[in-house]
Amino acid sequence: MAHFTCEVVYRGIFQKNLAARICRGIVLSSRKAGRWGIAFGRYGDSPQRNGIPAKDFAIVADTLEELEQNMARYEPKEVDVTICVDDTLSKGVESWAWYGLQPINRLTVPNGTLLMTSLQSPADLLRDIHKKEAPYNMALIPAKASFSGLWVYKEDHTEARILGALAKLQPGFLSLDAVCAAIQEAEWGSELKAASARKAHDRLETRPVKTTEGNRETPFSFEKPKWWEMREGVTIPAIPVGKPMEGGKGYVPERNPYFKKFTTRTMRPVIDFDKCVKCTLCWIQCPDSCFDVTPDGLYDANMESCCGCGVCEAVCPAKECVTMVREDAFEDNASQWEMWRKDKPQYTAWLGNKIKSKEHVVRSHGFRFRGQYEQEIKQEMDQGGIEITAGIPGENAAGKQR
Repeated sequence: MAHFTCEVVYRGIFQKNLAARICRGIVLSSRKAGRWGIAFGRYGDSPQRNGIPAKDFAIVADTLEELEQNMARYEPKEVDVTICVDDTLSKGVESWAWYGLQPINRLTVPNGTLLMTSLQSPADLLRDIHKKEAPYNMALIPAKASFSGLWVYKEDHTEARILGALAKLQPGFLSLDAVCAAIQEAEWGSELKAASARKAHDRLETRPVKTTEGNRETPFSFEKPKWWEMREGVTIPAIPVGKPMEGGKGYVPERNPYFKKFTTRTMRPVIDFDKCVKCTLCWIQCPDSCFDVTPDGLYDANMESCCGCGVCEAVCPAKECVTMVREDAFEDNASQWEMWRKDKPQYTAWLGNKIKSKEHVVRSHGFRFRGQYEQEIKQEMDQGGIEITAGIPGENAAGKQR
C-alpha cells in the first residue's frame, strides 16, 4: 500500500476558492485513476483572515484503509508536494496561531517537491526560501498569483495547470489522463482547461535544491509565556491603556507583548501622509489596533502589529492614500511616519518606488476591485499558451488556443 500527501499554502480568504478547487481536483483525479482521496482545510487554531497564510490538504491512497489511516491525525506532519500559489509566501508561513515563522518547505519530505506559481526565477525565490537540512526539488509554473476568494473568481486556468503539473510530479497516483478526465467530466467541463493541464504537464521543469541553497537566517520565533511563570490567582491581567507619543501628543495603544503577528503578512499598507484627510477610519476599523495616532493627527501603521489584512486600504476615502504592497518588497518594520517626517521628498520617492517597482505585482484583495478580472482576462494571455477572450467571475471562460 502507498499514499501521496500534498498541502496547498495560500493567502486566507483571497485565494480560498482556488485552494479548494485544487484539492478537490486532486481527489476527483484520484478517483478517475481508481484510487481513494480526501481534501480538507486546516481549521481549529487557524481561522482564515484576509491575507493570512492558510493551508488545505489532499491525500491520495491506493486503498480506503490506507486513506483512513492517514486521516486519523490533526494534519499531515509531512507532505510529498508543497503547492504555493503566492510567491510572497517564500519568506515563510505564519498561520493565525503561535508557531512563529515556518519555512515554506518545512513539511516537504526529503527529495519531495515545492511547486510554486511565480514569474521569478528559482535563484530569486531561494533568496527568501529558508535552507532545508535535506535536498528537495523546486518546480515552477510561470504565472502571477491568482486571487480567487470570496469576492472574485479569476478564471485563468491556474488550478488546471497545477493539476497537470502534479500528474508529472506524482504519476504513480495521478495520471494525466485521469486529471484531464476529472477536468472535463466531473469538475469544470472544459476541454480548454484540459489542454492547459496537458501543456503544464509537458512544459513543467524541476530543479534540485541542495542543502546549501536558500536563506540562511533562523526563522523568527515568538517567546511564549510558560505556564509555570504565570502568577497565582484566577484573574488575567488586562492590556494597559495606551500612552501619548512624544511631547504628550498623539496616542499609542498598548499592545500584547507576545501576540505580534507581523510575520503573517503577505502585503503591507504604504501610506501617503500628504493625502491623508485625518478621517480616523483606518484607526477605528483596523481589527488589530495597529495604528498609532501621531502628534500631528496622522495615522502610522505599527508594522510589528500589522498582519496585512488590507482593511485600512478598503475603508480609506482618500484616493491612493493607503496602498497594499507585497511584503517581500520590504526589509524591515521601520515607521513610515518617521521616514516621512525626517525627509518628505525622499519618502515620496521611496513611496513611489515601492508601489510602482517591478517588485510590486498588481494584486487585488477583492475589497475594491470586484470586477477587475473581467477586464484583465480579455487582454491577458495565460503563460501556458491559452488566451482568455472572455470571462465573467464565477463562470467558465471561453477562449482560444494559441
